[in-house]
Amino acid sequence: MSTLPQELIERLITERRKHRVPTQLRPLAQQFVQQCLGVLFPHFAPMVVCSEEAVTEDLIELEESLRRLERSVGALHEAMPERLAERFFAGLTAVHQRLSDDAQAIFEGDPAARSVDEVLLTYPGFFAIAVFRTANLLHRLGTPLLPRLLTEVAHEKTGIDIHPGATIGRRFCIDHGTGIVIGETTHIGDGVKLYQGVTLGALTVEKTLADAKRHPTIGDEVVIYAGATILGGQTTVGHHSIIAGNAFVTSSVPANSVVTRKNDVRPRGNNPSMFDDVDFVI
Repeated sequence: MSTLPQELIERLITERRKHRVPTQLRPLAQQFVQQCLGVLFPHFAPMVVCSEEAVTEDLIELEESLRRLERSVGALHEAMPERLAERFFAGLTAVHQRLSDDAQAIFEGDPAARSVDEVLLTYPGFFAIAVFRTANLLHRLGTPLLPRLLTEVAHEKTGIDIHPGATIGRRFCIDHGTGIVIGETTHIGDGVKLYQGVTLGALTVEKTLADAKRHPTIGDEVVIYAGATILGGQTTVGHHSIIAGNAFVTSSVPANSVVTRKNDVRPRGNNPSMFDDVDFVI
């Protein structure tokens, strides 16, 4: 006889009956991401045929995948925008151009990159940007859940968390990338470069601020080095500024500025007070 508690069984049955989330939703999102990137760039495709018929067939298959996703999300009683697939494909040319510019910017900005092909094939930053730009197009078309499913595919694969509602300009460059967080209302200008561990987040987390600008604005040609944190919807980093690694910024920075984190180097001794301002000791 089973020793499992009947109360737990009944509770889980109730939960399943209440939600009825389509079990194929996440796999469909993963499939759509791979198909979409494979259509846009042959580097992601399992097979490449260079003909109008082949490209047309790939686009038709992508459209069918989008419609399957649309039906699955609709099963959760989320209102879907009209002519979603038609409007998505109308915007895909601009997405491809933006991503081509991003790949070129990453290649030009990283001395370790030997070619744009290398960027497309191996850089997690480009993969995360590519998924973001696809999801952002869907977000702007008025479907909230579907874009989040797509960006979570990239988040799981790369450790880079970009909300699909963020606004990101041209020639965006992510170097290394692991641990980057970009919030929903972040505005990023053209030619911005981020390193791993950067957080562009909210200064306070309150549900009442859901419709407010909670995340910072980053001007054109800004470089933000590893581990830097920039918080607040009223915080602006002016164009052509540099934010040093591990800097903590909660107020606006003028254009053409350098924000540093001072390193205090002292001799070691037996006085335990020297550790008062150290975050942790191993």
